[in-house]
Amino acid sequence: MAYLSMGEAHRRINDYLNRFCDAVSNQDGDLLKRLLSLSSNNPSILSLADALNVFQDANRLIKQNDNYAQFGEILVHLFRAFQSFRVGSFVDSYQAFEKAANAFIQEFRNWDSAWALQALYVMVYEIRVLAERADKELATNGKSPEKLKGAGSFLMKVFGVLAGKGPKRVGALYVTCQLFKVYFKLGTVHLCRSVIRSIETARIFDFEEFPKRDKVTYMYYTGRLEVFNENFPAADDKLSYALKHCNPRNEANIRMILKYLIPVKLSIGIIPTDWLLQKYNLVEYSNVVQALRRGDLRLLRHALQEHEDRFLRSGVYLVLEKLELQVYQRLLKKIYIIQKQKDPSKAHQLKLEVIVKALKWLEMDIDVDEVECIMAILIYKSLVKGYFAHKSKVVVLSKQDPFPKLNGKPVNS
Repeated sequence: MAYLSMGEAHRRINDYLNRFCDAVSNQDGDLLKRLLSLSSNNPSILSLADALNVFQDANRLIKQNDNYAQFGEILVHLFRAFQSFRVGSFVDSYQAFEKAANAFIQEFRNWDSAWALQALYVMVYEIRVLAERADKELATNGKSPEKLKGAGSFLMKVFGVLAGKGPKRVGALYVTCQLFKVYFKLGTVHLCRSVIRSIETARIFDFEEFPKRDKVTYMYYTGRLEVFNENFPAADDKLSYALKHCNPRNEANIRMILKYLIPVKLSIGIIPTDWLLQKYNLVEYSNVVQALRRGDLRLLRHALQEHEDRFLRSGVYLVLEKLELQVYQRLLKKIYIIQKQKDPSKAHQLKLEVIVKALKWLEMDIDVDEVECIMAILIYKSLVKGYFAHKSKVVVLSKQDPFPKLNGKPVNS
């Protein structure tokens, strides 16, 4: 930090205070938003923090001027947050910023129009990001990380302010998306339910009136929740909506959506192209896709093992593991096609020992009893149409459509 004179520090603080009051009196949401953007490394806020660390009596400046004093509860705590942030004390910064944000909410309630929504978004975003940094600091010092949980409680309060009637309600979806980020980070995704209910059941909300960015984020997170709950048709709808409406130039966001949409599509029998996997650097799915195409159980298990940590972290491991049944179905179909070429009259009779041999060829040591059990599951799950002749150890396939489509989509599409 360059040397700063007391006079220059005083000037910078006064300048900020004047701009803050002007932003509110002129209802300039864009200026107010910039004055609150703490973590964006905004040069003017960093220079203000330096000034505050030189001129230690800023609180007196605020209290002595009636213009400033009316926002004293916001400004005093905001200045404390800026100072602490500048010296890397994120726990102190978070605590001060939350007090400033609470005071800001009280003012925001009294403003009739939604002119300060963008500024509120900044407050909400900063609360979450600061809480994450504060929790890292607490954990490093051997203390219990608790600030992100507190941020979640604060955001619920903000949601309550926005979820009424009037123009401010369009901000509810942004706050919801920030809440999702908090809950997913904390591993408390069940808490998303009450917020989702408020968004989806309240008569005052028309989903399409919300900003596109917030709708995409909302559908991404609710889609992930449906994956978590193994409700794949709903997950497909929500994640497909997010993909369709996502900015096509934002490849990082498209990749995040596809990371969950691909396993969902695979689970309902739709296989992505190799081009898509390459373009969005989702090569961890390449061998999974190949395994499905070939009916190669060993390759599927190898792919799951190779990327186990990544799949577990993103919560799609169990979805992918359940693709084994589709791989078995694909293997049976291949055996059926080969038999049909050799002897069309016996194509629909699959001997278990032939399936066991095919699996041995794939270096999968599975005995006849296990294969019989797998066949029973495939028939029960309607992945294979036919019945099992227990005495002769033969699967008798239906002569019409023995390998049904999944959800109306061919398995190998």
